[in-house]
Amino acid sequence: MRVPWKLVGLAGVAGVAATGVAVARRRRAQRDVPPDELRERLHRRLAEAGGSPASPPSAAPPAAAPPDAA
Repeated sequence: MRVPWKLVGLAGVAGVAATGVAVARRRRAQRDVPPDELRERLHRRLAEAGGSPASPPSAAPPAAAPPDAA
């Protein structure tokens, strides 16, 4: 039986194109959120996680323990 390579190739191209369309539609939907609403969502999620927006990350690394003199 002869394999129709042209049809296999066309099916592959169609699959890649369909995947690209689906990804593009999903990204476009995510970008439609206004910045103020996005900022509010992020602050709400941070508050739920137990953090606060005013606390900066620790700048100093933890002190290393001295080596044992044994």
